[in-house]
Amino acid sequence: MLSVRRGAAAVEFYKAAFGAREIFRIDAPDGAVVCRMAVDAAEFWVADESPEHKNFSPETLGGGTVRMVMIVDNPDASFDKAVAAGATVVTPMANNYGWRLGRVADPYGHHWEIGKPDK
Repeated sequence: MLSVRRGAAAVEFYKAAFGAREIFRIDAPDGAVVCRMAVDAAEFWVADESPEHKNFSPETLGGGTVRMVMIVDNPDASFDKAVAAGATVVTPMANNYGWRLGRVADPYGHHWEIGKPDK
């Protein structure tokens, strides 16, 4: 589960950046969101941070504790789409260690490596 600030906006970002789709969503009266999402067959959850449950966003912590790795058929196109949607380039796309790989940070502080192994 990715803890974020501004959960509803994060859900929309992941749709635009990665083509994610919503599988399940709860919207609380205060605007907080919990959403199960998927990019192709890979599922993940997004939720507004809840310090009372010890769930903190990278913005609160000053950095993330995980890095997502998304393996796709066309990493260059996926990388460019994420950047166009508002992700920040951390490491440009390149061929390294037998992979075509690049890294972006989403607007909520989570880092995503987008790539595929060379075969």
